[in-house]
Amino acid sequence: MGRKRTADRVIEQVDTGLAELVPDPDRAGSWTLLLDGAPQSHVDLADPTHLEFEYVRRLAAAVDLVAPAGAPLRVLHLGGGALTLPRYVSATRPGSTQRVSEVDGALVELVRRALPWPSDPRLKVRVQDARAVLASTREASYDVVVADVFAGARTPAHLTSLEYAAEVARVLRPDGWYLANLADGPPLRHARGQVATVRSVLPQACLVGDAAVLRGRRYGNLVLVAGRSEPPVPELTRRAAGDWFPGRVVADDELDRFAGGAQVVRDADATGSDPPPPGLFSVRR
Repeated sequence: MGRKRTADRVIEQVDTGLAELVPDPDRAGSWTLLLDGAPQSHVDLADPTHLEFEYVRRLAAAVDLVAPAGAPLRVLHLGGGALTLPRYVSATRPGSTQRVSEVDGALVELVRRALPWPSDPRLKVRVQDARAVLASTREASYDVVVADVFAGARTPAHLTSLEYAAEVARVLRPDGWYLANLADGPPLRHARGQVATVRSVLPQACLVGDAAVLRGRRYGNLVLVAGRSEPPVPELTRRAAGDWFPGRVVADDELDRFAGGAQVVRDADATGSDPPPPGLFSVRR
């Protein structure tokens, strides 16, 4: 396995590509993880509640709002990266039981060495495919399932289908929540299909994102919040509006219009999410 250090930057070949750990020049002890040039995670080792990426703040806002503040939760994270959100949950909801599934074992070891997370017997990281983890998980065992899985900056096809969403619904408790990071751009084919697919098994949902992304004007991240009861739309709306980069929430009839008659995705015809436009990430480094 090749590894080199350029100044403070760590570059290492992992199972799914070339990983880079880049120090944040504005925050001591903070790092950005990139995989094949695409930003994957940002971690502040001194303050796990500092969340640099806007979509992670939106995921965290949902975690904050789906249960009383500070109450421990059982959370399954599909996709690990540098464990930004698991660290946040450990800090804000002590006593939570968390399982992290990350398919790239070499990446897990790199993060464990270079950006170690606090020792917590309730936080377990396993090297395994997300769909396989769901298949081996007992029914109604998690309060929250978070999906943030990318391969080559695309969500893998087998994590976009009705069969996958049904497995997520199966492992969630009746009052549980599915939180998914959807990366997409014009014409929002992937995001619309995911809204239709997930709502077929978890019908109560909303979408949080930048207005320009929601309108299909540019590529970006949207956060889907879905469950069997009404999501906390007013509170999410306030959090999104007050963010460093204000966003908005799409729900109810507006979410119906967003989905726009998109077809439910099945394993037989599933495809990965659309890739980002060329050069999108090069300007951010």
